[in-house]
Amino acid sequence: MSHSERMIARNKKAYHDYFIEDKYECGIELVGTEVKSLRQGKASLKEAYADIKNGEVFVYQMNISPYEQGNIYNKDPLRPRKLLLHKKEIEKLYGLKQQKGYTLIPTQLYFKNGKVKVELAVARGKKLYDKRQTIAKKDAERRMQREIRREKY
Repeated sequence: MSHSERMIARNKKAYHDYFIEDKYECGIELVGTEVKSLRQGKASLKEAYADIKNGEVFVYQMNISPYEQGNIYNKDPLRPRKLLLHKKEIEKLYGLKQQKGYTLIPTQLYFKNGKVKVELAVARGKKLYDKRQTIAKKDAERRMQREIRREKY
């Protein structure tokens, strides 16, 4: 993250449940009160996913809490929101999505030069044994790091 970028939300669960194949940075269509909520860091990507409809990419189940002072201008916190990508990128994503097992998952939401950006990952779901393998690998790495630290002192 450079100094012109500020993290709003991260989807840690995505790295646990999916193999991340590729990532895209895209803009997102928002209303004013949603941007104000995001400035306060009120967003969640936990259940979020993206899909392609009529040649456009939309993100679903991304929760942006209503802005407290927003009253009548607040929108549904879980409404589908359009992601802004180039046509060629959308065509590539559509091609990947047609392949078995690929899905589109938003992994990060952040400000970049004052604009809200979404990091969209092309991901393949992990099976239960893959998740166990990942956990075992992390545990082994932690144990090795612990031993290295112990040997230093």
